[in-house]
Amino acid sequence: MIGRSNGRPISITGLGCNVPDRIVTNDDLSRIVDTSDEWIVSRTGIRERRLADGPLAMSDLAIPACERALEMAGADAASIDLLIVATVTPDMAFPSTAALLADRLGMPDAAAYDLAAGCTGFVYAIAQAHGMISAGLARRALVVGGDVLSSILDWDDRSTLVLFGDGAGAVVVEPVDHGGFLGFELGADGGGGMHLWLPGSGTRRFEDPERFVKMNGREVFKFATRVLVSSAEAILGECGKTVKDIDVYVPHQANVRIIDHAARKLKIPEEKIVVNVDRYGNTSSGSIPLALADAADDGRLEPGKLVLLTGMGAGLTWGSALIDWTHSTTGATA
Repeated sequence: MIGRSNGRPISITGLGCNVPDRIVTNDDLSRIVDTSDEWIVSRTGIRERRLADGPLAMSDLAIPACERALEMAGADAASIDLLIVATVTPDMAFPSTAALLADRLGMPDAAAYDLAAGCTGFVYAIAQAHGMISAGLARRALVVGGDVLSSILDWDDRSTLVLFGDGAGAVVVEPVDHGGFLGFELGADGGGGMHLWLPGSGTRRFEDPERFVKMNGREVFKFATRVLVSSAEAILGECGKTVKDIDVYVPHQANVRIIDHAARKLKIPEEKIVVNVDRYGNTSSGSIPLALADAADDGRLEPGKLVLLTGMGAGLTWGSALIDWTHSTTGATA
């Protein structure tokens, strides 16, 4: 699906992020599985990641991010009437993590639900929030993207252990006077679903499921390098923009090689690309908001900048959003 915004301008007015305190380096992982810093960096660009300690759940990780986003937007929690949490690691199957967050944050009038679209979840969620506000069903939304992926990793599987980290981000989405989201492009290919999956996590029965993330790295890499480019090109064309119009490019932070491939194909200059996978690893739905926070802190997210967000992940899913940035968001992380 693809479409451009055609109603009242809607934008991100607040941004907040949070990561666990615990830093795990490649050398740390080399003591657990057969790997090395050189092997991981050369194939992924990742040098370290943040991992949750003890009983930290998704809602615990999200609370500080939500509070920062609300403060930045100057929004009282009770004014939020829609809360969407994009995650594949909810606190539990039900009640939703969104419902738990709404209660803890003090949002008595908010519709609240979780959304599962893998690493594309944040883009899917902001598109839904935009659509609900455009339709008049909501006035102000809080969108959360994040995961505690360390809780579903096989700590004996080098192919997945080195890639992922934990983190969360939140944004306030609401009507503005000008600018904001120009359009969205979203898609899914369930035929490739078995290339990145979590067997035994639902009603499909398996014999002795391990309930750990399984990934066909070669196929996911091929998919990612293709859709990062095609989705970006599609939304730019839909909105009447070109690559030269982009000021800030925020791709999903899965792997530096994937990001570099997309940048070369799209011909986006290095100085316009946000990359922080080296410090956080792949944080799934938390990836894009964490990268946005870095861009904000670097002074790149100034009002009037054209920002392209593109994600891809389990499903297999993909999605892009194009936004004429409207608000100063420096200080999104602690």
